[in-house]
Amino acid sequence: MALTLVAPVITLFAAPVSAEATTAAAEPAFKVLVFSKTTGFRHDSIPEGIAAVQKLGQDNNFAVDTTEDSALFTDANLAKYQAVVFMSTTGDPVSTQDQKDAFQRYIEKGGGFVGVHAAADSGYNWAWYGKLVGAYFKQHPAIQQATVKVEDPAHPSTKGLPTTWSRTDEWYDYQTNPRGTVHVLTSMDEKSYTGGTMAPTTRTRGARTTTAAARGTRASATRRRTTARRTS
Repeated sequence: MALTLVAPVITLFAAPVSAEATTAAAEPAFKVLVFSKTTGFRHDSIPEGIAAVQKLGQDNNFAVDTTEDSALFTDANLAKYQAVVFMSTTGDPVSTQDQKDAFQRYIEKGGGFVGVHAAADSGYNWAWYGKLVGAYFKQHPAIQQATVKVEDPAHPSTKGLPTTWSRTDEWYDYQTNPRGTVHVLTSMDEKSYTGGTMAPTTRTRGARTTTAAARGTRASATRRRTTARRTS
């Protein structure tokens, strides 16, 4: 949302602003790391997803680093970031057990996690990650328009959306239904499209809220799963 501030007084003579003050004003509030390594299917939409996060950073005063190098998953490096975004990762993108352990420690200490789209098509042999992401990918029908129902309109990521939201996307089915262990933000109306295999009352998109002990935030303070268009 763009805000327009109208000042009641125009200052004709202002004190000079120091270089230090200018630098401080431009300093990002925090940093996020966008991780887009794939060892399976690779989505053509990944560059667009990265650009979208970078635009969010520009608009909301946070810095964005990008990588496909899982060797950066160390305690020291991950500590630099408010959140790590898995941008349509597939297969086994976090390669070694040491890297996996470092990422788990990062989350358990309060680090944020955002899993975009095929982040659910990752880490099938990593049980802890499966709980973090909420559910694993099963299949999807053809890209088509469908209706999303907002279940929690008060959450920052859904606030301002209409009660029902029509959009075109690639709608995932999951191997298990996460409802009951996650905080659901939105759900699908499966009657609004064809090819879905999950019950209309249980198909979910969204997030879980977690404690610090197993905290996998899908944005900064909550677990959030977002979706991005997959081209296949």
